Amino acid sequence: MKLRGTLGGLNLLIEPGDTGSSVQDALSVRTELLASAVTIELQGDADPEAVEAALHAIRSAGGTPGRVRAPRVSVPTPSPADSAPRPAPLPARTEILTHTLRAGYHREFPGSVIVLGDVNPGAEILAGGDVIVVGALRGVAHAGLGGHADAIVWARPIASTQIRIGDAVARAPEGSSLSNMRHREDQPLAEIARLQDGVIHIDVQK
Repeated sequence: MKLRGTLGGLNLLIEPGDTGSSVQDALSVRTELLASAVTIELQGDADPEAVEAALHAIRSAGGTPGRVRAPRVSVPTPSPADSAPRPAPLPARTEILTHTLRAGYHREFPGSVIVLGDVNPGAEILAGGDVIVVGALRGVAHAGLGGHADAIVWARPIASTQIRIGDAVARAPEGSSLSNMRHREDQPLAEIARLQDGVIHIDVQK
């Protein structure tokens, strides 16, 4: 974890090795610095519990979470000869939803969105950028709305009957990790979905 000052406030970088407890311990001695606008940046496969701990520490110190910059996935850049229209640039702002999304919820976001809870069956979330769910994704998620093929879907786990990235659709075959929640006593594994060669691939994050 790295904390650095900027003209607009503070930037808090959460790295792959950071955990909820390590972030909490590190920020507990820097409460005076957190009483401002703080931008959170996620580097690589950041632990969702570390994000929650950072948000809690900022609010407890009287600060204001600004933007959350979600992890990105690199994809090959189209050649100049490619005549396909390029999608419009994504808005810089990332929306944070601090509650579980229940059946009947339907909302579209221009940029990326982070859900600090579950997305239940019957809920639908659409985003021009990434869709990151700290809990389980059981509802429908559409990332990269508008043709942003480098967007990702990240959840713990991805257990939806359908996800979309850009113009691609992944429907769950019977018995797959998308259609059935893993019933585990320990912490469920995080999964990331990304578009590769026009096909959505889902990988377990270990």
